Amino acid sequence: MDALSRREAEIARAYADGASHRAIGETLFIAPSTVRTHVATIYQKLGVSSKLELARALGSLGGAASAATPPAAVEHRRALAIMPFRAQQPAERNVAAGLVQDVITRISKLRCIHVIARGTCFALDERGVRGREAAELLGVDYLASGELTRAGGALRVSVELSDCSRDEAIWAESFEFSADDMLLALERIGDSIVGAVTAGIEMAERNRALLKSPQSLDAWESFHRGVWHMFRFTAAHNARAQELFRRSVALDPTFARAHAGLSFTHFQNAFLLRPEHRDDEVARALEAAGESIIADNRDPTAHWALGRALWLKGEHSEAAAALDASVELSPNFAMGHYSLAFVNSQSGNPEDAIRSADQSHRLSPFDPLLFGFLGARAMALFRLGDYGQAADAALRAAARPNAHVHIQAIAAMCLAGAGRLEEGRRKVADIRAISPAYSCDDFLVAFRFPPADGVAFSRAAARIAFT
Repeated sequence: MDALSRREAEIARAYADGASHRAIGETLFIAPSTVRTHVATIYQKLGVSSKLELARALGSLGGAASAATPPAAVEHRRALAIMPFRAQQPAERNVAAGLVQDVITRISKLRCIHVIARGTCFALDERGVRGREAAELLGVDYLASGELTRAGGALRVSVELSDCSRDEAIWAESFEFSADDMLLALERIGDSIVGAVTAGIEMAERNRALLKSPQSLDAWESFHRGVWHMFRFTAAHNARAQELFRRSVALDPTFARAHAGLSFTHFQNAFLLRPEHRDDEVARALEAAGESIIADNRDPTAHWALGRALWLKGEHSEAAAALDASVELSPNFAMGHYSLAFVNSQSGNPEDAIRSADQSHRLSPFDPLLFGFLGARAMALFRLGDYGQAADAALRAAARPNAHVHIQAIAAMCLAGAGRLEEGRRKVADIRAISPAYSCDDFLVAFRFPPADGVAFSRAAARIAFT
C-alpha cells in the first residue's frame, strides 16, 4: 500500500464521506477534474475500487472523517514545490535555473519534507501553470517562487515561501550580489534560501500542531508538537516532548526524525535535567538513535542523534564520525555542524569547533538552539585563551530566552577568564536563582574537557566564588 500525500488523504476522507467531485473541488479550490484524477490515484494506492471499500480502508465508514485512518497509509512529510525563478535574459534564466536545482537538491538531502522533482516543476512552468494552480495540481502544502533581476552590475534574487493551505506568504527575502563573485554568492544565497525555507516550514508546522487537539494529531503533527516542547529545556516540557515522540513513532515506526527527537530528549535528561540517571538515559538515547538509523540510514538527523548519544557515552571518535556522516549526507544540516562544534569545543580541535559553530550560525541564524552555537564557540575560544571573545560569545548565548543553566555557567567562567569579575559574580547570582545547588563541579561533570582545560575552568570559577 503506497502512502497518500496530505492532499490525497484530505480528498479521500471527504470522498469516502459522500462529498461529490464538485463539492470537494469548491472546498479545496481545485477543478472537479483534478479531484477525479486524485481519486483515481487514491484507489490505485489503497488497492480499492469503490467508495465503500475506500471508506473501509480509511476506517470512516458511514460518518465523518475519522481519526482512525491507518497512519501508515498517510505520508508523514509535508510537500514543497520550488517553481522556476523568473528571469528576463537567457543568461540570467540559466543562473536562476541552476540556483533552483541546487536548492531542490539541498532540501531533498535534509529529508525533512517531500520536495517535488525539478522536472515536474519546470514542465508545469513551461505550460504556464504557476502559483496557486501549480500548488493545487501538485497537491503540495508549500510553494516557493522567486525572480532574478539585474540592476546595473549586480543581480538580485527575490524569493517567497507560501503556505498553500492559507494562501499566504510566510517568508520573503531579497539577495543582491555582483556578477564578479557569482559562484561564491550563489553558494551563500543557496544556503540562505535553504535555511529560511526549511525554518519557515518547520515553524508553520509546529504552530499548526499546537492548535490541534492532542488526540487528533498524526505522526507528523505529534513530532512537530514534540519539537516545540523539546526546545523549552525544562523537565516538564521534555517529558511532554517524549510522550509526543513516542506517539509519533507508535503511529509511524518508519519516521526517523521522531526516533531522533526521542533520542534527543534522553540526551537532555542525561546532560541537563536528570544527571543522576545518566547511565539509563544514555542507554535510552542510544537505543532511540539506533531505531532512527534503522528507519532511514540516509536521514542526517538519525546520524546526528547517534553522534550526540555516543558523545554522552564518552566515545569522542565514534561521535565525531557519526556527526561527520550527518553533514556529509546534508551539508546544509545546521544541527550536524552545531553538534560537531559542541563535541570539538570540549574534546576536539577548538579551531574546528569555531568553524563548525560559525557554519551552523550561517545556515540557521534564528535557530532555537542558537544559544548552543554561541556557547560552543565560547568554550572553544576559552580553550584557545581568547577570553575576551569567549566572554562576548557566551553573554550572547546566555541572553537567549531558552538558554539553560549550563549556558549561564559558560558565561560566568568566560567572564572570569576575561577579568570581568564583577559581571561574572552577577552571572553566578543568576545561576543561583535558577538552580541554588549548581556549582562548577556540575558543569565539569556535564561536559568532557581534557584535564588541563578542566583545571582552567576551575580556576576561573574560583575567581568569582563559583564553587
